[in-house]
Amino acid sequence: MTNCYWTMPSYVYILASKYNGTLYVGVTSDLIRRVWEHKEGIVPGFTKRYGVKQLVYFEVHQEIGHAIHREKRMKKWSRAMKTRLIEKENPKWIDLYQTL
Repeated sequence: MTNCYWTMPSYVYILASKYNGTLYVGVTSDLIRRVWEHKEGIVPGFTKRYGVKQLVYFEVHQEIGHAIHREKRMKKWSRAMKTRLIEKENPKWIDLYQTL
């Protein structure tokens, strides 16, 4: 018998309410579905309450454990650090959802 280990990509993402607006850091194994849920206001909580719907940054990880660890670290970052990360990859804060 062979051990098989299936890895699915996981994503750490940052949403914003607008350019330089309120930020939210999350993790998911299905980025398209999860961002759609935020955009539609399906999930009650922070993003719905503050209108945080624009996908401004994401990164791919091959293991969910790595993605969760990265998310936890990023949530502890200062706003300035998160902003620098966004602006390095997406200086105009374009909503990346349409590019997925």
